[in-house]
Amino acid sequence: MARLPHHRLLAPCLFLFFHLANLSSAHLIEVQASKKECFFEDLHKNDKMTVTYQVGGGGHLDIDFWIADPDGTAVAKYIKESTGTVSITAAKDGRHDYCFSNQMSTIADKIVSFNVHGVIYVGEGEDETVAPIEREIRSLANGLTSVKDEQEYIVVRERTHRNTAESTNSRVKWWSILQAVVLFSVVAFQVYYLQSFFEVKRVI
Repeated sequence: MARLPHHRLLAPCLFLFFHLANLSSAHLIEVQASKKECFFEDLHKNDKMTVTYQVGGGGHLDIDFWIADPDGTAVAKYIKESTGTVSITAAKDGRHDYCFSNQMSTIADKIVSFNVHGVIYVGEGEDETVAPIEREIRSLANGLTSVKDEQEYIVVRERTHRNTAESTNSRVKWWSILQAVVLFSVVAFQVYYLQSFFEVKRVI
């Protein structure tokens, strides 16, 4: 079998690399109380899709999540989770929906960061024609996706911890102010009471 020159293999391999990179996308959304946000991906049979999500703010930092196949059947479902990684393999061609639901909350809005990436299925016959460099590029793209997911997770966790620390500092500040006001009020009352107790009243 004749082999293609390296420069002729380079172009399709680079195209594949950027195409696989585009399969991975990061989003930051706000899910309002009593609402849900849904998205979809068009998959072919045996394609793989992975959704990684993290609740970064709002309420108890939890949300409902599910993925539904083209028939509307839930193939993965998680209730009141703050973080998760869900992977599915498409059983048929069609649109696969995935939703973040905040319908269990009537007050708090939720901030959700999530990544979506996938792997295009390659059949056995096709795999024999795939160049080694192409396999390596696919493996590299998958590795980069994992690193990106970890970075997004770290960023969201840092934001969550910062918000918690700022909220705690604010509560401590206002509690200290309240204590100071109560203390000065008690001192002023005691001084006034002692003055009135020791005051010499004249009897005319």
